[in-house]
Amino acid sequence: MLTSTSLGPPIPAPAGDGEKPSLFVIKIGGNIIDDEEKLSAFLQSFASLTPGTALILVHGGGKLATRLAEKAGIKQQLVEGRRITDTETLKIVTMVYAGYINKNIVAQLQANGCNAIGLSGADGNAILAHKRIASANTDYGFAGDVDEVNTAFLKILLEQNFVVVLAPITHDKKGQLLNTNADTIAQETAKSLSAFYNVTLIYSFEKSGVLLDTEDDTTVIKEITPSFYQQLKSQQKIFAGMIPKLDNAFAALNSGVKKVVIGRAETLERLLNGSAGTTITNE
Repeated sequence: MLTSTSLGPPIPAPAGDGEKPSLFVIKIGGNIIDDEEKLSAFLQSFASLTPGTALILVHGGGKLATRLAEKAGIKQQLVEGRRITDTETLKIVTMVYAGYINKNIVAQLQANGCNAIGLSGADGNAILAHKRIASANTDYGFAGDVDEVNTAFLKILLEQNFVVVLAPITHDKKGQLLNTNADTIAQETAKSLSAFYNVTLIYSFEKSGVLLDTEDDTTVIKEITPSFYQQLKSQQKIFAGMIPKLDNAFAALNSGVKKVVIGRAETLERLLNGSAGTTITNE
C-alpha cells in the first residue's frame, strides 16, 4: 500500500517476508517534545500516514519533568545523559511522561483523525522491567531495564486499528513503577513484534541523522553498516551521545527488525520512504 501527501513522495511498505503486514515503530524525542509547534506539526504528519498501516509511537519525556522537579526543590542528577530516579523524581516523571505528555499526544492525534490509545508499561502489563542493578559507582534509583514486552496485548490493539502511544514508564509486576529509556522501549517493542510484522524502526529527533560533524546538519551519513560503524567509532567520528542509539539499532536488526532509520522528526515521511536520514543496515 502507498500513500502520498504534500510533504513527500509515496511511502512504500517495508520489504519483508511472505504475508506479514507492515509495522512502523517510531520514537519521538529530543527537543521536539518541548516545542509545541514542532510537536504539533510532527503529530499532524504522523496522523496522515497510510490508513490501515500498523503504528506504534514511543515518546520521550523532554525537559518538563526537570523543570517541575526543580520548582518542587527536587534535585536532579544525570549520569551520561541518564536520569537518577529517586522516589520523588519517580513521582514527577510518572505524572509528566505517562500523564500529561502521553495524553497530550493522544489528544492531538485524535484531533487529527488518528485513533490513538496511550499506555504506560503497567497498562495491560505492556512492558515488564526490573530495577537497574547499581554499579560500584552509580545507583540509578528507580530506573528500569526491559525484561519483556507483552506482544500479544499490543498485537490485539494493532489488529483493532488502534495506534499505540507508549510512555517511558514500565513496572516490575510487583507494584513498582520504573523510569525506562524510551529508545530502549522502542527497540524492544520493535524486536518483540518482528515475528508477526515487517518492522521498520524510526528514531526521530531534532537532527537530520547521524552526523560526521554535530554542528553541521549537512554532514549526514546516509547508510551505516556494522563494519563502517566500527570504523567510525575507532576513528572517533561518532558523537558519543549517538552510540547508544546506534547500538540499539544494530541489536534490533539482529533480532528480526527489517530496517532502522535515524533522522529529523520534521521529515517523517521521507524517513519512512528512505529518502532522508541515516539508514542502519546489516551487511
